Amino acid sequence: MSLLAVTVLGHDRPGIVADTTAALARLGGNLEDSTMTLLRGHFAMLLLVRSNAGAGEVRDALAGLAADGRLTVDVREVPDLEIGASAPAGVAYVLSVHGADRPGIVSALTGVVAGARGNVTDLSTRLTGDLYVLLAEVTLPDGADVDLLQAALRTTAEELGVDVSLRRQDTDEL
Repeated sequence: MSLLAVTVLGHDRPGIVADTTAALARLGGNLEDSTMTLLRGHFAMLLLVRSNAGAGEVRDALAGLAADGRLTVDVREVPDLEIGASAPAGVAYVLSVHGADRPGIVSALTGVVAGARGNVTDLSTRLTGDLYVLLAEVTLPDGADVDLLQAALRTTAEELGVDVSLRRQDTDEL
């Protein structure tokens, strides 16, 4: 069995998720990880699928999604890592930012996190009118100086004219 990354991008319409996952299920594909979002009328989906079918066969099965030219579909084989093998070691935090929109907010603040050897594991942004909101999950290495990082984030946020907070992520147990 191979692990395939499937991306579907384009104009939103009802049924994209249902059509994509039905085609994968018909091939015996199992969704292992996925993320899907709608960005101003544009749909974006990334799936990791375990399947006996190869990338070409899956691509052919999904070709109908792109038939009207409103969606693009890509399928490629990816390295098969153990579940959790790529999860960064350390402590999970939530970074939130809000303020007036301007270029460079994401770059500047994620640069500060990277400078502390932090890893961004999930990030989303929204622009609502003039209000820009960023929400990110970051993992900091054990022993990271969180107070120093928070001070650096505040300094950068002040330069950008936005508010920032960094708090330890609550852990959920399943």
